[in-house]
Amino acid sequence: MSRIGKQIIKIPAGVSIKLTDETIQVNGPKGDIGRQIPSCLSLVEKEGSLQIQRKNEAISSRQIHGLFRSLVSNMVVGTSQGFTKTLELKGVGYKANIDKKILNLSVGYSHPVRIEPPAGIELAVENNTTIKVTGIDKEKVGLIAQQIRSIKPPEPYKGKGILYKGEVVQLKVGKSSK
Repeated sequence: MSRIGKQIIKIPAGVSIKLTDETIQVNGPKGDIGRQIPSCLSLVEKEGSLQIQRKNEAISSRQIHGLFRSLVSNMVVGTSQGFTKTLELKGVGYKANIDKKILNLSVGYSHPVRIEPPAGIELAVENNTTIKVTGIDKEKVGLIAQQIRSIKPPEPYKGKGILYKGEVVQLKVGKSSK
C-alpha cells in the first residue's frame, strides 16, 4: 500500500469538492480547479475528509495512487491558501518591472525580456529585484518560476543571475595566474 496514497486529505472550511465518475472539481475562496480521475482509482468523501482508494492491485494503479493523492491535496491547498514562488535577481543592473501584467526583465541582454503570465498566475515585483509568482495551481506556478529562472540561470563564477529565494550558488574558483 502506498504510504502517501493511503493518507486522508482533510478538507478545510470554505472548500467544497464536487465528485463525478470521471472528474473532481475543487472550489475554494481563491478559485476552482478540476482534474480527471484515473479509471483505476476511486474517491471516497467522508465528513470533512477525502480518501483515494485503488479499484485493483495492478502495477499501474499502484504507481498512480500516491501521485494522484498528492495532486488532489495540492488542489485543496491551492484553492484555500494558494502557492507562491519567490525569485531574486542578483547582478549589477539586473532589474524587473511590471507593465500591464507583463513582466519586463533587464538581465544583461541587449534587449529587455518580456514574459506574459498565463491565466490564473499573477506576477508581482518588489523593490526591482524580487519577483513573486502566485497562483492556485502548484504545477503552473512552478513552471512559470522555472521559465523565468531559465532566462538567466545563476552562473558559478560570480553568482549572478535569477535565483530562487534562499538558493545558494556554489561558487567555483576562477583562473589562477602563474
